[in-house]
Amino acid sequence: MHPLPARASRSSRQRGQGMTEYIIVVALIAVAAIGVYTLFGQTIRNQTAGLALEVSGQTASTAIGNAQANATTASTNANARKGLDNYDANNR
Repeated sequence: MHPLPARASRSSRQRGQGMTEYIIVVALIAVAAIGVYTLFGQTIRNQTAGLALEVSGQTASTAIGNAQANATTASTNANARKGLDNYDANNR
């Protein structure tokens, strides 16, 4: 078996490092997306439902009202102090 030249070995390590950095960035984006969806998920679902109702020609006032109520709840929860003593409060 022939050993790889130093240049080929270094190139392989650099590609491996680039892939590792890429995986870390993708994981951070996924965690951020999950956090945003957890905070605003109900609001987004109600807005989408309202959009679908309006496109189909129906009134979407109930869905819009629900979206506004959920947005207010999300804002209130975001402004609340969070710590280890009350971490599980208001988690549903």
